[in-house]
Amino acid sequence: MYTTVVIPGKNWLLSLAELAAFFEVKKCKFQIESFSKEFFIVQFEKKIKPSLIDDLGGVIKIGEINTSFQTDVLKRAILDKDKTSKNEIGNIISDTTRIVDDLISSEKKTFFGVSIYCSEKRLRKIAKAIQRFFGSLIKKKLSEQGKKSRFMGFSKDRRLPQLSHVEVLKKRLIESNGEFIISIDGHQTWLSTTKSVHNPFEFQKRDIEKPIQRKIFAMPPRLARILVNLSLCDQKSILLDPFCGVGSILQEGLLNRSKVIGVDINPWCIKASERNLEWLSNNYQIDKPDFRVIQGDIQELSKKIGYEEIDCVATEPDLGPALRQVPTDPYAQKIINKLDRLYSLFLQESYKVLKKNCRCVFVTPYLKTRSGKAITMNIDEKAKKLGFTRVFPLNKEIFGKTIIKKEEMWKIASLTDVNKRHKTGREIHILQK
Repeated sequence: MYTTVVIPGKNWLLSLAELAAFFEVKKCKFQIESFSKEFFIVQFEKKIKPSLIDDLGGVIKIGEINTSFQTDVLKRAILDKDKTSKNEIGNIISDTTRIVDDLISSEKKTFFGVSIYCSEKRLRKIAKAIQRFFGSLIKKKLSEQGKKSRFMGFSKDRRLPQLSHVEVLKKRLIESNGEFIISIDGHQTWLSTTKSVHNPFEFQKRDIEKPIQRKIFAMPPRLARILVNLSLCDQKSILLDPFCGVGSILQEGLLNRSKVIGVDINPWCIKASERNLEWLSNNYQIDKPDFRVIQGDIQELSKKIGYEEIDCVATEPDLGPALRQVPTDPYAQKIINKLDRLYSLFLQESYKVLKKNCRCVFVTPYLKTRSGKAITMNIDEKAKKLGFTRVFPLNKEIFGKTIIKKEEMWKIASLTDVNKRHKTGREIHILQK
């Protein structure tokens, strides 16, 4: 087994669900040994390629674990300032020779950084002290080998001592094995070397450099990629987005080398999607891109597409009006009621066009109200009547035996993506025919 640390994005549950779906498609067996909003410790049956991070929307960093030890040793070293424990950690690092050996470069002075990801509340408060401790240890080990080094520090106003993915890219720390990730939970501490990071510039390029944009309603490329992965889309799949807009989801499907079909009632959206997909194909050198965009109403979807022709549906239908103020409960419910027929038609038609045992991943509105409640759409009854079954994205098989409270995870039915700045959030559902 190969043990890896995965650093998720802000929506860690969505990141974990995407990871589970992604490796299901890849037929790569894995098990979660520890998880928190800060990091996942994942054991894989075979070694994974660091470059796969480019195919994920919800993962920030992937690191190769070099060694681990009990967190109690770290507590004694930092909290109690116990010299024996400090020496024990130093010896562990020395014994794991590749930690320092891989870092040594041809440069006169080796540059490196340390990022702390801690789910243990008591230690999170002193994360900066832990970072300095490990930085000094590594610097000392380099000095013992006659190598000068420079340890990257942080400004005092930084809340947590963590290098951003942008900093790792700009400092070229992947090439030099120059970032160390310290992952700490209540029982175990892992020391890893970062092997790949999320490249925000590529996602930004697909967002703001495409020829036609739709700023208010468009889905961010990272979230579009997550939906594509949740749908179990692979290179052999035919992916359908029946509310394609300007083609954000179609783009991510095409980058996956899938055949993509978009449908939208708005003729402007059809032209916009076509131009954006042509731009994507040229800029990313996609050989023989297979895409088709069709104008049509949702109630005519099966007539346009045919019965049981589609391998996966990933889409975001209408989420209601753009809200300037936080709505009252009655107004939020009015928005949901008004959208009810559209979603009913969407589910009916999606069921017709999907092949058996295939997935439909879609978004419904998540409306935050003045009362503090969230008004959402109940789709379970509609889906069940049609013959859909709900997919629970975090099934029990992916969790190790030692994980506590894992039952809470596999009971999660839908996933929410809610930005504090926005009045309308997203609730993501996964159904299977």
